[in-house]
Amino acid sequence: MNKKTRVAVFVSGSGTNLQAIIDANIPNVEIVVVVSNNPNAYAIERAKRHNIPVEVIDHRNYSSREEFEREIIKKLEPYRVDLIVLAGFMRILSPFFVRAYKNRIMNIHPALLPAFPGVNAVRQALSYGVKYTGCTVHFVDEGVDTGPIILQSVVPVYDDDTEEKLLERIHKEEHRIYPEAIRLFAEGKLHIEGRRVFIRD
Repeated sequence: MNKKTRVAVFVSGSGTNLQAIIDANIPNVEIVVVVSNNPNAYAIERAKRHNIPVEVIDHRNYSSREEFEREIIKKLEPYRVDLIVLAGFMRILSPFFVRAYKNRIMNIHPALLPAFPGVNAVRQALSYGVKYTGCTVHFVDEGVDTGPIILQSVVPVYDDDTEEKLLERIHKEEHRIYPEAIRLFAEGKLHIEGRRVFIRD
């Protein structure tokens, strides 16, 4: 029997991507813990509903980012995590943390990177007047939304789009490609060379 890839999902909010990953029921993948920096995140309820252990580590209780991240690393140790998946985790991870899990942290961003990194990506796309935007799953490096790209999906922008309408269509694609990227990782099919991620058959 194949060894399961042990995944930690980091959340701060409602947890729709967490739910999509749970619902995808990815073969050989087990979500062993959900980590939240927000004790009131609805994602915590989603985890509990599926009997997934939750660790709440409120960043406001720590004097520095490094102290906060050291606590996360300490809490993660017993779970023997193979992959960290950021699913609406609203904290930027320091180089110290990223190096501790090099090439083992994934994020999803609601734009076609390298376009519109950082916050308010959908608003940025609308105000720029692009005809297409989308979402990107990437490995996390020491920059913000700069890591090697794993998968992307294109979403058309319509003339009457509001931020909410466009984001809703982007979310649908996020919920499709994020579980796929995790599956490819679990199957050992992702190979990083410099900035590029090659998907092995």
